[in-house]
Amino acid sequence: MTRLVLASASPARTATLAAAGIDAPVRVSGVDEDAVLADAADRFGTLDPADAVLVLAQAKALAVAEDLESDDTPDALGTDDVIVLGCDSMLEIDGEVVGKPGDAETAHERWRRMRGRSATLHTGHWLVDLRGTDAGGSGGTLGATSSTVVHFADLADDEIDAYVATGEPLVVAGAFTIDGFGGPFVTAVEGDPHGVVGLSLPLLRELLAEVGVHVHDLWRTRV
Repeated sequence: MTRLVLASASPARTATLAAAGIDAPVRVSGVDEDAVLADAADRFGTLDPADAVLVLAQAKALAVAEDLESDDTPDALGTDDVIVLGCDSMLEIDGEVVGKPGDAETAHERWRRMRGRSATLHTGHWLVDLRGTDAGGSGGTLGATSSTVVHFADLADDEIDAYVATGEPLVVAGAFTIDGFGGPFVTAVEGDPHGVVGLSLPLLRELLAEVGVHVHDLWRTRV
């Protein structure tokens, strides 16, 4: 049975996969994102947001794939039936890319800028097929970006204060969620709503098909 390993520490991504019937072990890459983007800029020039998240997703997936292949400890996950998925998300507003605020002051500023407006959340996805040939492995490594337009409610200052006080917007890309405290403040999306959570299930299905895997092959209960 093919197994998907998620190269991301995001609980929302793990929960999205689990809700779709996919139990994915998590392995965090530990890549230096700033260094990865700086290196990519040196090689390719300035990256647009859709390319930046793809570069980071690729770096995370490849790093975890390398770790899995070199892991010879007794409890090693193994790779013969494994496909690694790396993901990364960034919010683009007014042509500027913004990530996790990190502190309350930045989160307040971010929401005062976003309220009553729209922005685009880009999520890069990268697959690395580590399966052996006996398990149908393709040796493929490929990815794509999901981009979803998000419309935000026109929050009052006290709503922003209350939301920032939860701590949630400080640690998520774009300073918001659609599946948590931030849900009431997202009025509409244009595109895949799963992409707003940080993992596009339809795009994952398409990428898996490229390496000869059906998404239902990963379900914990086969149909």
